[in-house]
Amino acid sequence: MNRQEAKQIIINTFEKPFNKENYIKFLKNLLKFFDEKNTFSYVGQFIPDAYKDKISSFERIGKYTYDDKEIDLLIVNIKKESKLERARTSQRNFISWYLKGSRGGKLKDAALVAFVSPESDDWRFSLVKMEYKFEQTSAGKIKVKEDFTPAKRWSFLVGENESSHTAQSRFLPILENDDFKPTLDDLENAFNVEIVTKEFFEKYRDLFIKTKQQLDKIVKKDEKIKKEFTIKKINTVDFAKKLLGQITFLYFLQKKGWFGVEKGKN
Repeated sequence: MNRQEAKQIIINTFEKPFNKENYIKFLKNLLKFFDEKNTFSYVGQFIPDAYKDKISSFERIGKYTYDDKEIDLLIVNIKKESKLERARTSQRNFISWYLKGSRGGKLKDAALVAFVSPESDDWRFSLVKMEYKFEQTSAGKIKVKEDFTPAKRWSFLVGENESSHTAQSRFLPILENDDFKPTLDDLENAFNVEIVTKEFFEKYRDLFIKTKQQLDKIVKKDEKIKKEFTIKKINTVDFAKKLLGQITFLYFLQKKGWFGVEKGKN
């Protein structure tokens, strides 16, 4: 798949309200293939009591297997009264309950999940991973002790009000390679917020250095500006820091739509 096609799939999936057809298309191109047998949908009494005030229904649309790892592909519908942002802990715990085989099935390694709210054009795309450890009880029995990565560290907030820039940077390389089937580690790496944050600050640092260097040239060349900097005790390091900080803040306001201009409008 060429880059433009891959980019368009991401935009169609992650810059719009949740669409099941687009979501499945994205997963098929990301994973290259997944088993669509034994799909199911649970609602009402099948939701555990602990989550009934947060989850209205959930659906398994497929299963992806690589080596000995199994990843279920899920859609979880959040109740109207439960905010998508505020209920992340309960959402994560719900998937943990599911992966531990609470339906009577075997333990699952991970899940790719679309968390969808009926009152929002945004939704959350998450990877929840289980790490099972076996320990011996005082009675000599073997039981499973589980640890799982917090969903908040492995998720993207996407939808009509969000940009797909981060999703593009993380998923484009996988989508473009038609022969590459991602492992669970590959998917974890794609979701790794620490890597995304590191990339951001590396680019921010480079931009800061370039800005500072250009300011040095301007101050050296322009006597009026040089005098202004000297009188007001301004240095190019602090000036560059404040300038980039203000631009970043303005972008935040713009992204929130607080400038009175609708998204996509001039």
